Amino acid sequence: MSVWCMRESDVTQDSELSLVKSIDQTHALVVESQLNAELGEGPLWVAEQQSLYWVDILRKHVHCFDVINRTNKTWTFETEVTALAQREQGGFIATIRDGFAAIDFNTCTIKAIDLVESDKPGNRFNDGKIDHHGNFWAGSMDDGLTATTGALYKLSPDHQVAKMDHDYIITNGPAFSPDGHTMYHNDTGLGVIYAFDVDHQDNISNKRIFASLDMGKDGSTDGITVDSEGGIWLAHFGGARVTRYSVSGSIDRVIELPCPNITSCTFGGQNLDTLYITTARCGMTPEQLKAFPLAGSLFSCKPGFTGLQTQKFKG
Repeated sequence: MSVWCMRESDVTQDSELSLVKSIDQTHALVVESQLNAELGEGPLWVAEQQSLYWVDILRKHVHCFDVINRTNKTWTFETEVTALAQREQGGFIATIRDGFAAIDFNTCTIKAIDLVESDKPGNRFNDGKIDHHGNFWAGSMDDGLTATTGALYKLSPDHQVAKMDHDYIITNGPAFSPDGHTMYHNDTGLGVIYAFDVDHQDNISNKRIFASLDMGKDGSTDGITVDSEGGIWLAHFGGARVTRYSVSGSIDRVIELPCPNITSCTFGGQNLDTLYITTARCGMTPEQLKAFPLAGSLFSCKPGFTGLQTQKFKG
């Protein structure tokens, strides 16, 4: 299967948009791209390009923000691109609506690798990440946001797919500890972060609840990233913030944002000390959109921590 896309022209962002509010009186929250994403997700730092890639799942967009030139490039595909990762051999791999695919931004094509959920039209893939051994972990979800039809899959470098966990409403994450021996993975439908042990054969075990949210007060668990000290950074969908959890599970940092639906985050920048944060407009009323005009923007800040090097798919 190949999917063609339309590539839009580059757009330069006005850096004067940038200063929104202070964080801990020393760090500033910056609006990097105000693109009104319906469902901004999947931020991926590409060091070789000094660029931040991210997706707008519902609009079938992939965005690329060049942090040096402060320009954006957008590609529009015929299917949802839900998560991106780099390949060790060059290029990119992605999850699309029903499985794993190679994606080529030069030719604007998507080529299926394994459409593992092509028999589940009520599902779609959501988030994904590469582990320390070059496997691509990604999960699916119920498009209706209620049924436990989602599953967590692992695509190995030899393109074999294994179902690793199941019975999720909305999979999100995953993310890995600095040593690669712990995986964190969310069910947004339940407001829970799970932790798993990861062995040397890349199998998972000892599933346990790492943290859970009061969804009526805190929103729900969306995308996550892990910093170089092992801290877990959680985006709160409906909670207007990003929270850092220590390895023990205690909260030691909260970054508030000027819009409710925070979807994911990752570290990037030359020193991996910039936290990029994606947001969404979906599910908001016209009144809310008027009250929160920056919803759907890409934000950044320097929270005083550094991230981990982006892992690449070895297949």
